[in-house]
Amino acid sequence: MNILLVEDDLDLAGALAGVLAPLGHHLVCCGDGMEALVAARRRPFDAMILDLGVPTIDGLQLLQRLRDGGSELPVLVLTARGSVGDRIAGLNVGADDYLAKPFVVGELLARIKAVMRRSHPVSAQTLVIGSLRVDRARRRAWDRSVEIPLTATEFDLLELLTEAPGTIVSRDTIARALYGRDTTAYERAIDVHVSHLRKKLGDIDGVSIRTIRGSGYMVEPHA
Repeated sequence: MNILLVEDDLDLAGALAGVLAPLGHHLVCCGDGMEALVAARRRPFDAMILDLGVPTIDGLQLLQRLRDGGSELPVLVLTARGSVGDRIAGLNVGADDYLAKPFVVGELLARIKAVMRRSHPVSAQTLVIGSLRVDRARRRAWDRSVEIPLTATEFDLLELLTEAPGTIVSRDTIARALYGRDTTAYERAIDVHVSHLRKKLGDIDGVSIRTIRGSGYMVEPHA
């Protein structure tokens, strides 16, 4: 995946490049809003990670110009501006999602994948972990040749967790994917769905759903 990172913090940009490159992603970094606008117009990218506080033109102006020009590039706004007003402003000018600093890299990866999934519907593709097969096009899953009976919500949850094995998926990310909103402090529905999914997966070879206390959940491949 080709990602345009618009971030003037060189340490953060370097750290993200170090994380994303081994996963097969190519990162182009721009520390200037106008430079990023030119880059986005000149070459195709699969997604943009956009900090709002970049120089020359800020992130909101950059995003507005892209959308005014007809660009449908998936954009994840990444910023230290964590207020509700800033979040709404970013979404109103066309951001696909919003993640405030500081953040967990695993959540950033999950958010990018979710943005890509919403922007580009998935074609026929099968995810395989151990003896588990997840057919995203047919929305069905098997343990070897035995189909696992899943509700629509359970399948969505399984698909989200198996997209990036070994990566923590936060409760907010799950809530956004399932319900289109962040989770609440007293939200129990996600825990119930995870519990049901665990029972249905049973003792599938090579797969388990791990709870990361205070963070979320992770499909953990194992031998």
